[in-house]
Amino acid sequence: MSERAAIPDALVQQLRRAAYIVVLTGAGISAESGVPTFRQAQTGLWAQYDPQALATPQAFRRQPQLVWDWYAWRRELVAGVAPNPGHHALASMERHAPRFTLITQNVDSLHQRAGSRAIIELHGNLSRTKCSREEHVVETWPEGDDRPPRCPVCGAFLRPDVVWFGEALPPVALDAAFDAARNADLFLTIGTSGIVQPAASLPLLAASNGATTAEINPEETPLSARMTYVLRGPSGVLLPALVAAAWPMTESKT
Repeated sequence: MSERAAIPDALVQQLRRAAYIVVLTGAGISAESGVPTFRQAQTGLWAQYDPQALATPQAFRRQPQLVWDWYAWRRELVAGVAPNPGHHALASMERHAPRFTLITQNVDSLHQRAGSRAIIELHGNLSRTKCSREEHVVETWPEGDDRPPRCPVCGAFLRPDVVWFGEALPPVALDAAFDAARNADLFLTIGTSGIVQPAASLPLLAASNGATTAEINPEETPLSARMTYVLRGPSGVLLPALVAAAWPMTESKT
């Protein structure tokens, strides 16, 4: 079966007609670019560590250098991969849609690098650094051997501007995500586990407000049975096919 044959014509028509498209992406779309998920084994030096144990405020308090170095490794890893066709298809979808919002649980900037602009980052961004005490973003700091470096304002350790396990999501981003879900005509869920809250509730909120929902994922999730459409397969294959089916003439020129 071709990728085009796997896409329902009714979904193509709804994508084409939707006044407001909202997309939620999770680790699965980045995994297709080579970014390991937290559930996958680490490699090299970091194979002995559990990512879910490192990505916590408690770990940073106990071993700040270890946590800082692990995130430095992840930044290098992300810098060495590229957006995949799924990322580029979403950027194209944004250009075609009258109104579009991309909500992501990922912190790797691959959506931005693919050209997406209307992005809500639920879990922060790996490329940003913030003060661990005052939580303001810090762009530059004095060079030195300290790992982590110190905040140039208050002297506290700097940390990645990401949401760790046990921390609350940024309220501004969360409010914007819920508002988008409530107002969507079409809500796409891509590469998410359907487990992590509150993100997993967003497609259900959209559905309860009348939106058509679709899941794109290689595997079944707790959300699958409650979606209007379910497309099984990699997003890097299905998303380009979906966008090309919805806007065939324009896609041939982009």
